[in-house]
Order: sequence, then structure tokens, then C-alpha cells
Amino acid sequence: MKQFMDKDFLLSTDMAKTLYHDYAEHMPILDYHCHINPQEIAENRKFENITQVWLGGDHYKWRQMRSNGVEEKYVTGDASDREKFQKWAETMPKLIGNPLYHWSHLELRNYFGYQGYLNGDTAEEVWNLCNAKLQEDSMTVRNLIKQSGVTLICTTDDPVDSLEWHKKIKDDETFDVQVLPAWRPDKAVNIEKPEFVSYIAKLSEVSGVKVECLCTLQEALKNRMDYFNSLGCKVSDHGIEYIMYEPADDKEVNEILKKALAGEPTTKTEQAKYKTAMLLFLAKQYHRLDWVMQLHYGCKRDNNAYMYQQLGADTGFDCINDYAPSAQAADFLNALSATNEVPKTILYSLNPNDNAAIGTIIGCFQGPGVAGKIQQGSAWWFNDHKVGMTDQLTSLANLGCLGNFIGMLTDSRSFLSYARHEYFRRIMCNLFGGWVENGEYPADMKALKEIVEGICYNNAVKYFGFDLKEASSQK
Repeated sequence: MKQFMDKDFLLSTDMAKTLYHDYAEHMPILDYHCHINPQEIAENRKFENITQVWLGGDHYKWRQMRSNGVEEKYVTGDASDREKFQKWAETMPKLIGNPLYHWSHLELRNYFGYQGYLNGDTAEEVWNLCNAKLQEDSMTVRNLIKQSGVTLICTTDDPVDSLEWHKKIKDDETFDVQVLPAWRPDKAVNIEKPEFVSYIAKLSEVSGVKVECLCTLQEALKNRMDYFNSLGCKVSDHGIEYIMYEPADDKEVNEILKKALAGEPTTKTEQAKYKTAMLLFLAKQYHRLDWVMQLHYGCKRDNNAYMYQQLGADTGFDCINDYAPSAQAADFLNALSATNEVPKTILYSLNPNDNAAIGTIIGCFQGPGVAGKIQQGSAWWFNDHKVGMTDQLTSLANLGCLGNFIGMLTDSRSFLSYARHEYFRRIMCNLFGGWVENGEYPADMKALKEIVEGICYNNAVKYFGFDLKEASSQK
């Protein structure tokens, strides 16, 4: 029996161990999509206790605490941080097979040096150990980023954001990790939301363009995109229910927009036409700016009406949406292809059943001169576990050019979640090692080194065009 989470954790063959320890283990991290707060980086926050780090905004953990019957008081309520930590610790032993069990223990080992395992009985020991460690200067958010080997971070930012914290970080010569904005224009696209009109008024104010019609809305968004671009933005991101394609001419879309701005309700068809037009417009701007377009879809959000009234959005009540038609995704990209304006694009579906469909769609729109111009994103959200990652890698290998894959991201609000990169790299190396051991790929170490280091880091450096050097594990 192997020891729990030893140095060869998740590595089941000799080749897997070689690939991980010789190539993957020491590669840096390029975190091209996350939700961490740039203000906390700019101010170099130091956390008071482990609950603030682990439970402050982590709806992954909240879901499992609720599944364990924990009262909401101890999840998002007014219980003390110590009480909340105790309830999480008591939940942990039940999470056999859950990635949270692995991530949490990787974080305890990597950042706090704790070699045991967390449960209700060890909670006090772990609480005291972690809180003492968090008071050290080595545990400020900047130092956590540095010791994790991170070279660049892309946050998630609204078009109306001032980006003041990004500017402060950029101007601070004492911190050499790049922290760049990423454009997230969902509020300008979601015409059906009750806050749409007030948001457009805010966009008008910030951009200096009074939005009264489609052309002025597009002008305002272009204004803000150029501002984001001036601060190094190279990535956009959209959180959408699915990639819809309901084409309409500008005159019709303009009338739909005016109707919404007047406070009149819009139909589902009108909403689809507006969203299609906006996504096509934005994609063409991304092509102009040489930005990467990320499309996250397949999620049905905020399903528990009672808890939504209590807590609001993004609090752990989302699920997989099984309606993500591949034909419309292909039609959308095809419309951009008609004018040769397909930007570099990453497709993520929350539904693992979409893996094969995405694998075939991306093969239709690959472009000359860009390796892997259209990417299938890493296993996302409910799929970022051992089975989900293995299935995504296998499907992409079956249908695409896996050696050009741009690898893992955190998609997290936690400064400790870089352990997820280690988790991914171990799973990847175990998969590749098994293929080699089984005679499905030669023991060509030069090629394997390039593939592993590429997926870990180097492919993303090339793909996004960040001002970074490629790295090698062989120092």
C-alpha cells in the first residue's frame, strides 16, 4: 500500500514518475484565468487565519459543507472563523474521491508543511499551525504567488473597472510578477438582466460615450477595450449559457437594444439576436487587438430560489446545463470565418458530454501560423478532478493535437489554489506515462519533454503572446 499523498502521488508507472519529477514538477505557472482580487496583490494582504484563505469565497467548499448537513450559519453566516473551520474539518473525511480532499492536503503540505490529514480531531492542531504560519512575511499574497512559481496572472475585470490596482502593481518595481486585466463584458451582453439599463448608464459615464443605440454602445466598448489593451490586456472571457447563433441585421438589433434601454421587456428570440450580434462584434474586436477569446458555457446558475434570496448569486447553487448545441457553436465561428476574423479562441463547456463535439469543432477553424489557434479549455469547474481531467486530455488527444494544448488554470479566488496546477500535472504525467509504458507512444524523451513542458507552461507563453520567456525544467 502506498503512503497517503507521497512524492509519487497519482503517479502509477516509472515513466509517469520520470515525466513529472524530471520535467513537470519545477515548471513555472502562467495563470491566464482566475478571479483573485488585484487589490489584495497591490496591498500585499496578509490573512489573519486559515478560514479567510480557505472559506471566505470558496463555493466549492460551501457546497460540500451543505451536503454534510452543516447549517448555513457555519458556511456563509455569522459563526466565528474558528467555528467555520471546525465544520469544514469535520466535512473533510467524508470527501473520499473528491478533489477538494486532495487540493486541501496539497495546500497544507506545500504552504504550511503539515504532513497529516485534516479532520474534526486534528482541526485545532491545523488551525494553530496555519494561523501561526500566516503571520510570517513569507505568507503575504505576493510571497505566496512568488513561492508558487507564478510568472503572470490574468484577473477577471468588467469593462467599467478603473483598473487602478493593475496600474499600481505595474508601477511597483518591487514585484516582478505581471498582473494583467482580462476583459469580462457579460453585463453589457446580458440584455435580459434587470440591471442592464443601469449598467449601460455606468458604461456611458466611464467611457465618455453616451449609449443610445447600437453604434454608440459599440463605440463605448471599443473605447474601453483600447484602455484595457493599453494596460497589457490580451485575454477576454465570457460566461454564457451556451454559444447561440441567431443572426440579425444591425437595424433589428438596434431596435431590440432601444427597446431594452426604454425599460421594455424583450423576448427570448430578441435576446438571442442581441447576444449573437454582440458576441460577433466583440470577437471581431478581439481579432483586431490580437486578444484571446475565452467562452465558458454550459452552466445553469442560481438554482435554489430560496437560497438565492438569502445569499444572492455565485454562492454555490449552480449545475451543469445539458443544452449546449454544437451546431450553433460551429455556426458562430463560421460567421467570423466568412470575413477571416476568427480570433484565437478557447472553448470550455461545463458539460463533459461536450468534449468530443468541441474536439471536432476546433479542428474546423485552426489557422496557419498559430499552433492550436482554437483550443479546448482545460476541464472546468465540476470537471477539474482526476476523472474529468483525464477524460478531457484523452478526448483532446483522440480528436486533436494534444501537444499544443495550453494546459491548466486556477479559475479561483484563492492564493493557495496554485496547488491545482500540481494536481493537473501529476494526472497528465500519469496518463502520458501509461501510454508510453503500454507501447502507445515511444520513450522519446526529447519529444516527451517538449510536450510536458509545453502543456505545463511554454505553450501558453507562445499562445497568448505575453512578454515572457519559455522555461525548461532542466536548469
